[in-house]
Amino acid sequence: MPIRYLFKQFFLPPGLFLLMLLAAWWLRWRYPRLARGGFVGGLLGLWLMSLPIVVEWGGRALENDAPLPQSAWTQLQREAQAIVVLGAGRERGDPAWEGDQPSHLAAERLRYAARLAKASGLPLLVTGGLHYGQPPSEAALMAESLARDYGITVRWREERSRTTRENALFSAPLLREAGVRRVVLVTQAAHMPRSRWCFERQGLQVVAAPVGFLGVANARPFGGWLPEGKAFWQSAQLLNEALGRLLYPWLY
Repeated sequence: MPIRYLFKQFFLPPGLFLLMLLAAWWLRWRYPRLARGGFVGGLLGLWLMSLPIVVEWGGRALENDAPLPQSAWTQLQREAQAIVVLGAGRERGDPAWEGDQPSHLAAERLRYAARLAKASGLPLLVTGGLHYGQPPSEAALMAESLARDYGITVRWREERSRTTRENALFSAPLLREAGVRRVVLVTQAAHMPRSRWCFERQGLQVVAAPVGFLGVANARPFGGWLPEGKAFWQSAQLLNEALGRLLYPWLY
């Protein structure tokens, strides 16, 4: 099991806040003041991450690339030579589909990339390796979805990567071999700055095509100040991205 998976489970929410609450209970008699601080911190963290308004604020802070105007889609061949779609995990064994499927984040990227490909005529590369070592690869699932759902045949499949850095590292040789130096990059808006950084580090010119913006009006009752499960998941995604953006330049 990858160490980074364990790190995320224990040191990112909700694991971190649950550990704080557990520590508060354990230390309540010996260190009551420390226990109170851990209890308040854990409870406050869980509450804040469940607020749609916090998701909106986080999205605005992290989504630094502007959306690609639809008026520019038909002109993308002037700026790029291929479209690259990053994997985003998979859903295991859905009985309705009789097998694994791209995650809903990946499906959102695929739908957007299909629109771009049909408007521009650019070829597609999908990138994503095995999910915890189990086939099929994310790239294979994405290629199948594009073919069946959108009638688009993928030109390149990169099936080894496990991280955003590896998406770029392993995709770049496939593109260079085909003479591709400029790409349209499709991923979630908050994920785009780190993804673009990784691909530019491989010597590619990137046209950002972000999708799935979270830093927009949340349209929830009471201005987004009521907790909800969806907001907690979105907050966790944004926090993971914020940490990744801090760590990538240091690690790579």
